[in-house]
Amino acid sequence: MRSVALLFFWFTGFLSFGQILTPAKWTYSVSNPSPKNGDEIELVFNVSIEKNWYLYSSEFPCEDGPIRTTINFKMHPSYRLIGKLQAVNPIDKHDAIFDGASECYVKIFKGTGEFRQKIKILKADLTVQGDYEYQVCSDVDGKCIPFNEEFSFNNIKVQGGEKQSQNYFPKKDSIQSTTANLQDPGPSTQGPVHGPTLDKSILEGASSLSRESLLGYLIFAFVVGLTSLITPCVFPMIPMTVTFFLKDNQSRSQGIKNALIFGLSIVVIYTSAGTLFAVALGTDGLNALATHWAPNLFVFVIFIVFALSFFGLFEINAPYQLVNKADRQAEKGGLVGIFFMAATLVLVSFSCTVPIVGSVLFLTAQGEILKPVLSMFFYSLAFGIPFTLFAIFPEWIKSLPKSGGWLNSVKVTLGFLELALCLKFLSIADQAYHWGLLDRDVNIAIWVVIFGLLGAYFLGKIKMLNDSPVESVTVPRLMLAIATFSFVIYLVPGLWGAPLKMLAGYLPPTYTNDFDLVSMTRGLKSNEVCDEPKYADFLHLPHGLQGYFDYKQALACARQQNKPLFIDFTGHGCTNCREMEAVVWSDPQVLQRLRDDFVVVALYVDDKTELPESEWFTSKYDSKVKKSIGKQNADLQITRLENNAQPFYVLVGKDERVLAWPYAYDRSVEKFVALLERGKKKYKELY
Repeated sequence: MRSVALLFFWFTGFLSFGQILTPAKWTYSVSNPSPKNGDEIELVFNVSIEKNWYLYSSEFPCEDGPIRTTINFKMHPSYRLIGKLQAVNPIDKHDAIFDGASECYVKIFKGTGEFRQKIKILKADLTVQGDYEYQVCSDVDGKCIPFNEEFSFNNIKVQGGEKQSQNYFPKKDSIQSTTANLQDPGPSTQGPVHGPTLDKSILEGASSLSRESLLGYLIFAFVVGLTSLITPCVFPMIPMTVTFFLKDNQSRSQGIKNALIFGLSIVVIYTSAGTLFAVALGTDGLNALATHWAPNLFVFVIFIVFALSFFGLFEINAPYQLVNKADRQAEKGGLVGIFFMAATLVLVSFSCTVPIVGSVLFLTAQGEILKPVLSMFFYSLAFGIPFTLFAIFPEWIKSLPKSGGWLNSVKVTLGFLELALCLKFLSIADQAYHWGLLDRDVNIAIWVVIFGLLGAYFLGKIKMLNDSPVESVTVPRLMLAIATFSFVIYLVPGLWGAPLKMLAGYLPPTYTNDFDLVSMTRGLKSNEVCDEPKYADFLHLPHGLQGYFDYKQALACARQQNKPLFIDFTGHGCTNCREMEAVVWSDPQVLQRLRDDFVVVALYVDDKTELPESEWFTSKYDSKVKKSIGKQNADLQITRLENNAQPFYVLVGKDERVLAWPYAYDRSVEKFVALLERGKKKYKELY
């Protein structure tokens, strides 16, 4: 029980990896909130620092050390600075990372920090604004995070004059969640998107949507884990494993304990691999992995290789030296022996489970850390439970079907499925880089052939290597053939533009169809745009909608047409985005509102198109230069909305204030229509 509890807390610790950390929170005050013109006052910057973190002070002798706290004031004729910024009682720290590990002594703050700057008031309409740069580091794992945020002192009332109103809001303000609202920047209708502010109802709604989306992935991983058990590499291992637990004279309680440790070892081995995979790459790495051409084409080729292996062209096995070493350790017995018995099982089943595990990891990555980790946990849980139960109840072995030719049929079936699944990875790279290799109708045509051949295989019309003779078609084979051919018939209308909602997330977008009969016969009037959309030669909206792919251009058009702006944060490799477009956007109620009542902008966060150097900028979130369309759109979503998951839908008005809480993955048409109606109503009230 203690082991299970430790495992639970170990996994829940990984929940923090997908969050945007803000360990330091700033507040501002003044020594005299009601000064007179000509007075000198002190501006006070207070910092609250989370436990196990520290913030570097503004001055210390280490030359090539960490980032010092720097407060930059935007000069204004209403005041002037007196002296330098003063850090109040920082503590000393030797920082061995910097400056040769011997001479670098820095000053830091823990728990709380304070900085003071003296100014002299020169005019009654005092305007004090600026930004501050700082770096916080962790005492636990050495992680360091730089920040660059802005400030404005709006609470100083100079006696003898009226202070001008200010339209400034800080970029970040104690944000700890993945969703937020945008603050009202005042009456101006120009300027950049302003910083987010927290709203409890928004957070609760979005988090429930995220849980629903995550639940689907976990169910998928669990089902795939159960499927792995009937592969030819795994199924014969069940009686062998039970024999291992029966070979010693042990009590019933000891046998149950050993079986539970065995199952837990399987979960730990698989999940550790998934965790290392996710943590080593990080959120940015996983996003690059999910959309970059190299890993996607690599997986595409690997799946084809494994499919050919499943068909019997050649055998793929784990290195025999590694398998033999694990097996020798298993023979030692005890807890170590049980763990290595589990490791032997994982290695022996390598050739059948690796492509399946790869499917789980790559399909659930999509730029996130939590999904791959939890998906591997649920996959290994489903994989390990049956072995554990058979070890506890070995008499169940007698009821299992005998190994034979049917296992090879399972392997061949998996080969067909691998061929179909590999197209998803080619499609992701194709869409992100606009190669035009795999249009939707081409993908569907290949699937029709693959599943047509699979149906023929079930009927015994095709015989593969190592297959047993099919003298007659059994009832299970007949039912599988019926299901397969029904699926083929379902696919065929997609060649001419049918939405195929069930498969929307796994097929290229409908606009890639060479001949879309559905759109031609729908007869919908296209919505109007103000000017030619940028990037429209290679980016498109679904269902014949007209819109934009650049935020500034779309916002200008929304102001011109006096309509709210519908922002769609999406991605070429986003399965849920395609599902939302096929299932929700295609509904007449939704499509009519998007066409008539909104200006639509689709912001692809994974598009690899590099922009001219004049449009590059350095992110204030991670201090990296954003050169591509996708990187800039992703930065906009993170810095303005503290969110990095897709799909993510936001409705904003003329002054870029959010009209209704952001909306994530949810296939309910009614909820989506309600979102649009709330946005329209709020827009009419405000403008």
